[in-house]
Amino acid sequence: MHDYCDARGIPDEMCGKLIGAVDESEIARLGALGERSRANGIDIKALDRAQARALEPGIRAEAALLSPSTGIVDFAEVARSMAQELTEKGGEIRFGTRVTGGSEDGAGVQLETTAGPVSAGKAVFCAGLWADRLARNFGADVDFRIIPFRGEYYHIQNQPADLVRHLIYPVPDPARPFLGVHLTRKIDGGFTVGPNAVLALSREGYKRSDLDVGDTLSVLAYPGFWKLVAANMGSATQELSASLFKRLYLKRVQQYCARIQGKDLVPYRPGIRAQAVWREGRMVEDFLFRETQHTLHVCNAPSPAATSAIPIGEHIGERLLVG
Repeated sequence: MHDYCDARGIPDEMCGKLIGAVDESEIARLGALGERSRANGIDIKALDRAQARALEPGIRAEAALLSPSTGIVDFAEVARSMAQELTEKGGEIRFGTRVTGGSEDGAGVQLETTAGPVSAGKAVFCAGLWADRLARNFGADVDFRIIPFRGEYYHIQNQPADLVRHLIYPVPDPARPFLGVHLTRKIDGGFTVGPNAVLALSREGYKRSDLDVGDTLSVLAYPGFWKLVAANMGSATQELSASLFKRLYLKRVQQYCARIQGKDLVPYRPGIRAQAVWREGRMVEDFLFRETQHTLHVCNAPSPAATSAIPIGEHIGERLLVG
């Protein structure tokens, strides 16, 4: 991603990623994470308490892993650059156009859209929250369901510009289905903390009050959802509680940044995670593709899908050429 950004003149800010452990159980998991990272050729450095404190005086960590090559980027600018390159090569982008249906035959694909019909030899669907429904529409094998989870963030105010110098992450907990809240430097300055993960009652339910009866019934009627909840009842309760009560959200943040206070947390725009869930209740944790004769559906693209966009695109291109 950074080579592409540099080539297009896109500014980025390399700030590194620090994963901190605050107790003995997390230190053990941190060590295992470091071993896996090195086994996969990732440049990562183990830090003891003093080293972590020297890098991040405001962060509590008994041990940490530092990924110096991790950074942040203005992804809107990346998208604009990609769009420019596409149109310069003869491609067309139709904004505000929704796919309402379609079919395929031996010759290719016919799409029905709000801007009129479109015919093509091949079609790639990266539909996110609608991935399962579009895949099913074209006859793909849909053995999963998209469950929408709203991730709520806070912007941090009243803190110095050097509150943290890196991206601060907690140690992943295999007993919890989601990563947990973390501190993120923003490309335009300042910091956010989040996200939590609570069930959204609409596939595009960015506000707590958003409700789509059809989307909600679809989730509640899916056996995989209830199996997921049963297996993660403790985590689900904690996530919901932190969403409803700011002081509980703050408590999670203060585990590794005690100087942040309740008055420092200002609501920030949320996101919706399109989480694919197997019927037996397990979350789909890897990339998931489904295909028909002339269509390819990207049904799950977990984090960091944005920063992996270019190699994902190359992989899709290779699959289309083989097909």
